Amino acid sequence: MLTEPSALVVRATLPAVGAAIEDITGLFYEKLFAAHPELLRDLFNRGNQAAGSQRQALAGSVAAFATYLVDHPEDRPDVMLRRIAHKHASLGVRPEQYPVVHEHLFAAIAEVLGDAVTPEVAAAWDEVYWLMANALIAIETRLYEQRQVVDGDVWREWEVVARTEETPDVASFRLRPADDRPAPDFRAGQYVSVQVRLADGARQIRQYSLTDAPGPETRSIAVKRVHGTAATPDGEVSCHLHEHVRVGDRLRLSAPYGELTLDPDGAPLLLASAGIGNTPMLAMLGQLHADGHTGRVTVVHADRSPDTHALRAEHEALTAKLPGATAHFWYERPGSGHRTGLVDLADVPVAAGTRAYLCGPLPFMRAVRGQLLDKGVAAADIHYEVFGPDLWLAAG
Repeated sequence: MLTEPSALVVRATLPAVGAAIEDITGLFYEKLFAAHPELLRDLFNRGNQAAGSQRQALAGSVAAFATYLVDHPEDRPDVMLRRIAHKHASLGVRPEQYPVVHEHLFAAIAEVLGDAVTPEVAAAWDEVYWLMANALIAIETRLYEQRQVVDGDVWREWEVVARTEETPDVASFRLRPADDRPAPDFRAGQYVSVQVRLADGARQIRQYSLTDAPGPETRSIAVKRVHGTAATPDGEVSCHLHEHVRVGDRLRLSAPYGELTLDPDGAPLLLASAGIGNTPMLAMLGQLHADGHTGRVTVVHADRSPDTHALRAEHEALTAKLPGATAHFWYERPGSGHRTGLVDLADVPVAAGTRAYLCGPLPFMRAVRGQLLDKGVAAADIHYEVFGPDLWLAAG
């Protein structure tokens, strides 16, 4: 992994780089998009760029990777790398894009840190970058080979065969391949990228979990309309899908990717979600039912109210089909007949050896993870999925 001389330099300079990392990544994106505006138009999420969350996520991943290298010189953070690689593969990221990123990232480092970037410092951080980049390229290459994707060309046209309004802000879409070729296999919990052409000609991309169990030739996704705030814009892709996509229309989908997948080896399972984060859990529950699973499954979900709980009937029905499953729903609004307030696992039995899967807003996942750790669940047995920039790393 990282050579000893470089490890010493990186360890010594981590505080300075860490203190300036968000300035570095902010300037990096400015330089990158000035030189390659097509990347912002057709690859990067413009909403995340406007909100600054992509900058925070990149800063967090670089700092986390460098810290891991100096603390574990004989190892590498494979879980983090696989999560990033799956996201990259779903976007069609190609090996030749990594030198482009390197060029503008190191120009930003030199500009922000100035004379502190000696040749020795530059060489050490260059080694960090290429260790991370080459590891990601290797994983992404394997993922492309598994999906028979050539040169990052991940896109395929699918036709919308059904649309259902699940709640005022959530619509589900059932799709089938428009070219009549077989639908690719996937594992419960995985997602696809959806690429749409917007009114200004941009091709923006977002990820959505597949909500059905693997098997049929059709695939289903559920899309929550993203409402903007004073600081962030409305979701471009979610609003486009809600306002313009109907039965008979076509969408461009990637092959399925994602690391949050079931490993049903007999261990007790806990599936915890909040809001639209229940979508991968529905696929997992469907898979467990299809497999005849009889083991212990604890289903946890949080929402504002039963009316905003998208696909609630499916969530309840799939849980009821599993003989060893129990459901625990929390709603913020009182009087729903369920638990009120935030998720509190104090009186929820969690068996020894439980393997947990989490999906939802970051504060929810952090809170549930902390409660599970307090109940004796091993950190290695708690898995999560983040849609959009992984701010868990940025805040960690």
